Amino acid sequence: MATAIAAVTTTATRAVVPLPCKNASTAPSAAVTLGRREGLAACFAALTLSLARPASAAILEADDDEELLERVKKDRKKRLERQGVIISSDKEKGYLQELIYKLSKVGQAIENNDLAAASSLLGPSTNADWVQNVNAAFAKLSASPEEKTEVDNFNSSLASLFSSGDRDVEYSKLAFVSSASALEKWIGFAGLVGQLKGL
Repeated sequence: MATAIAAVTTTATRAVVPLPCKNASTAPSAAVTLGRREGLAACFAALTLSLARPASAAILEADDDEELLERVKKDRKKRLERQGVIISSDKEKGYLQELIYKLSKVGQAIENNDLAAASSLLGPSTNADWVQNVNAAFAKLSASPEEKTEVDNFNSSLASLFSSGDRDVEYSKLAFVSSASALEKWIGFAGLVGQLKGL
């Protein structure tokens, strides 16, 4: 198939766009003329359509960035508040440090199968002063659901450790490991890693 060749003249005010012919030798040459005004209008419409989507996408991205910035600000504020609570909680950190030392001694006694010594270190019941002090520290320093869950796990395991008394070494070992594990997890969640010794 032969196609007609487009001719563009520099002096003309209109561009001639020829249509392909089935037989160039016999068919009359047909042309569609487009004025400059129509051509500019078509170009403007195409440009508008091409810019419409990026513009709307940019608005959505700006909204997303704004939401992200707000979340970052809130998270930073929470961290600063948290750090302030930790810094002002020397007494509570002292209670937790005593707990770590006590549990370490209890663990050594259980490891040596000396349940009487372990029971003596723990005290008569979960109403002991040191237990109440530790729970006061937990209450002040626990903010997230994860921290509160580990506090519950710790107290449950500690109650089992108290109840084991001097009766069952294996049961005491399991209760001790559960208590220590819950305490370690809580310390991690609370952001106190590095501030307490003996872990």
